[in-house]
Amino acid sequence: MRHVDPDRLVLLALSEAEPEPGEADHLADCAGCRHERDDLRQVAGLGAQAQDVQDLPPPPEHVWRAIEARIGTVPHRARPRRLAPALAAVAIAVLAVAGTVVVDRLVSRPAAEQVTARATLTPLATVPPSAGGDVTVLAGGRMRVDVRNLPLTTGYHEVWLLDPADPTRMVAVGSLTTAPEVVLPVPPGTDLNRYRLVDISDEPHDGDAAHSGHSLLRGTLTS
Repeated sequence: MRHVDPDRLVLLALSEAEPEPGEADHLADCAGCRHERDDLRQVAGLGAQAQDVQDLPPPPEHVWRAIEARIGTVPHRARPRRLAPALAAVAIAVLAVAGTVVVDRLVSRPAAEQVTARATLTPLATVPPSAGGDVTVLAGGRMRVDVRNLPLTTGYHEVWLLDPADPTRMVAVGSLTTAPEVVLPVPPGTDLNRYRLVDISDEPHDGDAAHSGHSLLRGTLTS
């Protein structure tokens, strides 16, 4: 046996057939046929991995045209060494599908949140130094507040925006929850260039909507 038939190599690579008498010995001695069978197995393995991905978009039309043109240059009963173009074409198809999936996932990935301002919250003199936090203002009028080690309270913690030139002028943003991070809507019409001092206060449940005067953390918003 001079060479293993190309069709037989494909079946052997896919484990769809057992070696016929003489084929196993030939593959053991013929590095060319053995290499081409192993290449086919590798391509088949790539194809099997791609099956685990659901809802694959079709590869671009020009990829299929290139594959058809490349395969058309290989006679049906060609010698095994002529399998190389076909192998390249199949590999192109597998890689095209995988590449299309990657692009599709990148396109469908949610866009990164646009940050318009940030502030680092530091504890006031009467607050343990381990307390602190960060504030991120997001496009669309949202504010992410992340705090840590705030003193326990029998009331609740409130987020405020103050005017540094006149701290008595302030805007209530919302209350913190038991979670370390919360996203709050910035009240419509709030000028963050003016009300750029973020204040976290300890508020009692007394029905008074005004600031308690007991501030815990503060930080200034910067672009």
